[in-house]
Amino acid sequence: MAVTIKTKEDIEILRECGKNLAYILQEVSKAIKPGVATDELNDLVNKLARKLGDTPSTLNYRPKGAKRAYPASICVSINDEIVHGIPNENPKILKEGDIVSLDMCLTHKGLVTDSAITVPVGKVDSISNKLIAVTKEALFSGIKAAKGNKTTGDIGYAVERVAKANSFSVVEELCGHGVGYDVHEDPYIPNYGERGRGDKLKPGMVISIEPMLNIGLKDIFIDKDGYTFKTKDGSRSAHFEHTILITSGEPEILTKI
Repeated sequence: MAVTIKTKEDIEILRECGKNLAYILQEVSKAIKPGVATDELNDLVNKLARKLGDTPSTLNYRPKGAKRAYPASICVSINDEIVHGIPNENPKILKEGDIVSLDMCLTHKGLVTDSAITVPVGKVDSISNKLIAVTKEALFSGIKAAKGNKTTGDIGYAVERVAKANSFSVVEELCGHGVGYDVHEDPYIPNYGERGRGDKLKPGMVISIEPMLNIGLKDIFIDKDGYTFKTKDGSRSAHFEHTILITSGEPEILTKI
């Protein structure tokens, strides 16, 4: 799919969609506590989306090359799970000290936004707290670099710089992407790169930026469920994501309250 420029009408809808998605993630994050089952979080997402009149975009979504459609409305990834953990097949019980990534796409009036947060379960160890904080910092560093006439390489460079300064590794096989008319659009936006390289950012583009940082090595593998990516060395991973609008000046974050 070619890079798309969204219309003014599209952007208004995406603003509404982004606020709704931010609200859902905020409410689900409040439900994170020891003893909660991951399928309960999926049920809550469905309830909140119905209340808003929207649809979780990943439910029954089948990415290119996938053997089956994704069976849930939100991705819930715990500890060494990086992304795309399935919450409603063999549900897991959250434990004190876990960290949980909540990643969701929402369809509102036919358009899609995408966002993710990582949440501690109760009290977590200091390195996990640092991982969460640094991954969030890397996201906002990438967003700050995402200006019209800059490039995807500028975003990746900004993200990678924060990760390296804090001795965390960047997941290289997974990346951000265009979004809006579909869950995944061009361009792809790696979380590493060189300034001035890659696709040019143009006003009217809508993209998701989503750093995924690991405490240990960058190497990953995909679980037998066909969706859940995990760290190869079993180290913890954190994930943050916003959908943003590229402008001629500062980017606009669409997935915030």
